[in-house]
Order: sequence, then C-alpha cells, then structure tokens
Amino acid sequence: MSDTSNKQRQQQINESLKAFNEDPLGFMNRQPVKKNSAGEVINAKSLFSEKNIENKDYISVRDALRLSIVQKQQVNSTRAAFESNDMAESLVDKFRHSDLESIEAADLMAAKLDESPWSDDYWALYTGALGKRYADPDFPEADDWMANAQYIQENMPAPVMEGRSAAMINRLSPAEKYDALIGDDNYTLTRRMWNEGKYYHDAKGSVEPWMGICHGWAPAAYMMPRPTNSIIVKSGNGNFITFYPDDIKALASLLWAKVAPETRFIGGRCDDKEPEQDEIGRNTSVNCFDTNPGTWHLAVVNQIGVSRRSMVLDATYDYEVWNQPIFSYDYQYFNPETGEAVDTLEEAKVAMGDLTNDRFSDYRSLNTSSLVGIQMELSYVVETSPSQNEEDDPSRDSIDTVGYLYDLELDASGKVIGGEWYMNPHPDFLWTPPKGARAETRYDYLATGKWKKGKKVPKQWREAAKQASSSDSAPLAAIVERLIDLSRA
Repeated sequence: MSDTSNKQRQQQINESLKAFNEDPLGFMNRQPVKKNSAGEVINAKSLFSEKNIENKDYISVRDALRLSIVQKQQVNSTRAAFESNDMAESLVDKFRHSDLESIEAADLMAAKLDESPWSDDYWALYTGALGKRYADPDFPEADDWMANAQYIQENMPAPVMEGRSAAMINRLSPAEKYDALIGDDNYTLTRRMWNEGKYYHDAKGSVEPWMGICHGWAPAAYMMPRPTNSIIVKSGNGNFITFYPDDIKALASLLWAKVAPETRFIGGRCDDKEPEQDEIGRNTSVNCFDTNPGTWHLAVVNQIGVSRRSMVLDATYDYEVWNQPIFSYDYQYFNPETGEAVDTLEEAKVAMGDLTNDRFSDYRSLNTSSLVGIQMELSYVVETSPSQNEEDDPSRDSIDTVGYLYDLELDASGKVIGGEWYMNPHPDFLWTPPKGARAETRYDYLATGKWKKGKKVPKQWREAAKQASSSDSAPLAAIVERLIDLSRA
C-alpha cells in the first residue's frame, strides 16, 4: 500500500472512531461501508422485501438456513469469551497463530488467495432455479413465478431437442441441458427445479426473491475447480449440446446445495428480532451472542493466510450479505485509548490499567492484560448473472470489500483471548466443508467406468443420474466433475 493510500485509510479509521466515541449507539447499528472492485461505494441492496427488512423476518429465514447447513441445533453461548462453538481451531484447516506478534512475523497482516472463488448466480426459485432459460430472449424472468413457469409449459424442451437446432438447444436452461445429456425424456431434474418454486407459490401465493441456492454456490465456488471453457457434448439421444462455463457452475452449485457433506462451522445463532442492547448498542441478549472478534480474527488469518483456502461468511444482522466465499483480508491497527490509527502493534497495544474510556469494560475477560484495536478490510466474492461467455477466468468474478472495526483482548503472554465489535452488522457465522470433501449423491457409486471425451455419457452413469434427479433433486457428482474436467482440458 502506498503512503498516500495508507494515510487515507488511517484518516478514515480516525473518522470512524470519532463517530463511534461521539455516538456509540448510532455507530454500533450503522451499516458498514461496502465497495466494489473499482473502489466505488455500493448502495444498500437486498433480496428481501421492505416488509421483511422492517419486520426483521430475514433473521428467522437465515437462521433456519444456517440450521439446515450445520444439520443440528447448537447450544447458544456467551460472546464474552471463547466457547465450544466459537473456536477458530474448530474451523480452519491449519491453526498456527494465536497471537499478533507471530502473525506479523509471518507477514500475514494481509493475504489473498491465489485465485478467487468463482462467481455464479444464486439461481432464484421464482425464476425456476436451474430451470431458468437465462439465454432465451423470450423468457420473461418476471417477478411472478407463475409467469415464468407458464412460459416453460408453453415452450417445453423436448420439441427443442427434437428440432436439432443448435442455436435453440444452446438456449435451454442448465437443468434442461443436463436432462437431455443423460437422456431423461421426463426432464426430471428440470421438473424438480420448477416444483420447488411451485411449492411456495401454492402455499404462500408467491415465491420470495431471496429463495435460491447461494448456500450451494458459496462452497462449490472453492471446493470445485473453475469451469474455464465451453464444451460440446453428445446427448443421450445423439444431439450435441453446448455447456457454457456458467451452465456447469450452475450444476456444481446445485450439487452442493442438495447433497453437501458435513461442514465445519463456528458462531452462534439468534431468533430474536429485537435483541437486547445496552446503552451503547452492545448486544446483551444471551440468546444472540455470536462469533467473538478474537475468533473471527484468528479464523480469517489462519484460514485465508495460512491454509490458503476460502471459507463462507454469513452475517445475521446484515441483510445484504448472505453466504459469500472470502477472498482476501488486510488489517491495520488503532489505539483503543486515543481512538487513532497507528502504524505498529506497540503503538496500538494499551494495558488495561491505562484505559480511561473503555466502552466495553463490563464485558472484558478477567484474563485480559491489554487491548489492541483492529480495522479489517475483507474482500469476498458475490453473485453474478449467468451468461453464454465461452470462457471464464477470475477477471469475470465480482468481488466486494467491507470494513470491520473491533478490538482484541490479549492475555499477559500476548495471546488473543477475546474482543469486542464496534458495529453490530458484523460476521457472526463462518463455515466451510473440510478440505478435500466431496458432494455426491446416493447414486454416484453406480457410475462405474469412464466417460470418454466425444462419447455419450455411459449408460450406467445415465441410469444413476436419473435416480439422483428423482430422489436427491441433484445432478450426479461424477457427471458434474467430468464436465468440469472437459471444460478445463
């Protein structure tokens, strides 16, 4: 970072800390500033309706999804200290650093992955999930699920395949292409996609725009290799189909949404729409304590910096961010006593006995010897709209950056043992599948033999795939993995 950029960032940190000290309640509940890859401030955006946001219904929705990800209820715990569900060691691949000195010595105050996780659509249910014909100029892509479903009913995929027009076939949705690839004349996976929206439409009269498979895309984006080129493959009926990189990404995202393996996670959960707060806005509800800043800091450094692998970010208080794979981080220090950005750890560290205006004194660990202020810039990958680009590479990924402000509690040896957030919209839930984990259907074991380039998908694969579509609502892992291999060849 240049001296000018560093000074500008420190000035911004100083302004934020001044605002916090002048109006802690207002600052604690302020949305953090987010920027795109061009450095432009991003306006607040959300897939939740104004009513969802006003009533804070999104909290219950997202909590339910988290429970489905972790597969079991977790015991709520206090944020005042590390707890069993809030240990960075439980999440990261390699845990090497628990103190700021060793992090500095390893030159890990900033780090980014060698390649960003790939961007993909979240494949909204109201447009048919993977049944969406994103390349069809006549597909309505209306807000109303029924209007989208009716278009497909009037323009079924079977006649398109029978017409053998390459241009028309290539406009089919990822699910329709997949069904044709395995020779499924019933288009089972496509029907499963549309039926998911139908369920909510019949029950509620509409399909909420936030409903999709971002929980599948986020881990797939770094657990599976990036599809890099379009490929032409032979369908079960002998036609040729072009799978673009975004078609293959869609299938990978769906695979991980439907049959993901067990995940590692840290963080609490909260059903409260109005968590109790003290006079400065610090959350005091015992039902809503989440990831401690110390856990957050050590998890990011040890996973992104040391392990060189992504993990998924979720933030209950922030309705704009939901299941995003992390790409990079960069942090600087500030002095918790003076409220000013500083250059060195020594300048930032303040002994507990020297603090005169600690806003969080009632919540500090008794083992805290000193405090250090941290401002972290975190970059994460966000969704993009699908396209028929022939090639894909990191330049096509969409990456946003957000700043988080917090302090870290250190014991007498300098080990990070806790901390406090200076803003309520912060990460509270982090998760990742273990390194090398594979998402696979219950029928992948039937896919024996090899699918050779230029040949149809083997019969045993096609039969296994049809069963997976019907019973697991997922594509066969073997086929998705082979499509990726072919696209990267």
